[in-house]
Amino acid sequence: MWALIGLLIVLAYPAWHFLPAHGSVTPQAGPTTRTPAVPVTTQVVQQSDFPVYLNGLGTVQPYDTVTVRSRVDGQVIKVAFRQGQMVKEGDLLVQIDPRPYQAALDQAQAKKAQDEANLRNAELDLERFSTLAKSDFASRQQLDTQQAMVNQLTAQIKGDQAAIDNAQTQLDYTAIRSPLSGKTGFRQVDPGNIVHAADTTGIVSIVKLQPISVVFTAPEEDLQRINQALADGTVPVTALSSDSSRTLAQGHLALVNNQIDQASGTIQMKATFTNENNALWPGLSVATRLLINTRKNVVVTPNDAIQHGPNGLYAFVVGADNKVSVRNITVGDEGSTHSVVTKGLAAGDRVVVAGQYRLTPGTLVDARAAGGQTAPANEQAENGERKVH
Repeated sequence: MWALIGLLIVLAYPAWHFLPAHGSVTPQAGPTTRTPAVPVTTQVVQQSDFPVYLNGLGTVQPYDTVTVRSRVDGQVIKVAFRQGQMVKEGDLLVQIDPRPYQAALDQAQAKKAQDEANLRNAELDLERFSTLAKSDFASRQQLDTQQAMVNQLTAQIKGDQAAIDNAQTQLDYTAIRSPLSGKTGFRQVDPGNIVHAADTTGIVSIVKLQPISVVFTAPEEDLQRINQALADGTVPVTALSSDSSRTLAQGHLALVNNQIDQASGTIQMKATFTNENNALWPGLSVATRLLINTRKNVVVTPNDAIQHGPNGLYAFVVGADNKVSVRNITVGDEGSTHSVVTKGLAAGDRVVVAGQYRLTPGTLVDARAAGGQTAPANEQAENGERKVH
């Protein structure tokens, strides 16, 4: 019996020896709790050339426009164009009945022929009087009178030629031709209509579309830079859709107006475009972008990285340890997507362009480059941080 009790004591001793005092259980050690990294999108600050643009709004205008009118009175016997047709300079547009003007030309030519015959006869008489005067068979008065007759007929023939030229011009005016190459608009007359030189309503309007112009404005403060750009050479101008979503044409600045509009404080300018695909149409409203200059080798950052604070502009910069710091920055020229930073950033800096609302200095971030790729970083693998490749 005592032997059995002793055996049980021996078997139970190891279990009792390893139990903690007072029956408590020691918890197992677990992983250390860490704050999760904040996901952000980053881009790398670049050092590059930066084009500086002036943006504005403008209206397309024909390079040339003309309202075709008749220069003589008469009946339209032929319309030789279609509405909306492209015509070339010199093409026949309208034919006015030429018969009255042809008759006037014939009459003027006949009058000249008559006077030329009279002149030839007067010149023969002058020769005779000159011969007789040498033998004293004709008086000096007769000779002078005949000379005056010759001079009178000579002058009259010059007047006849002027009448012929005028009649020929009037006849030519009956064939109304296009004064320029362009596109016709709505026709205002039909065959059979009577037109007059005094009519204020034209026959048709023609606009030149190639090249074409855009008139736009810029603030007066930019006038000096614009004139300097013109002095340096050709100034490129881009015409875009009114919402700036599509590029319509590329051209160049042709003219800066000779005075500033004091009411609006703007200067009016005109750009010229070849308009080969007819993307620009008279009256169309467009956005304009004028290249004023190009900054060389400057620090450029995305606009999405620029934040506004009570102390000015700043940006979140991601360090090699994937923790962010705040940099106060100074911005120079600004573009639609990027801006020049004159102070506070350097080429190669990784700046946060999305996700800034959860950041404070020292925040650990999960940086993703714009476009979805993981941003490069030399992170430490210790202390539970992920090493990103």
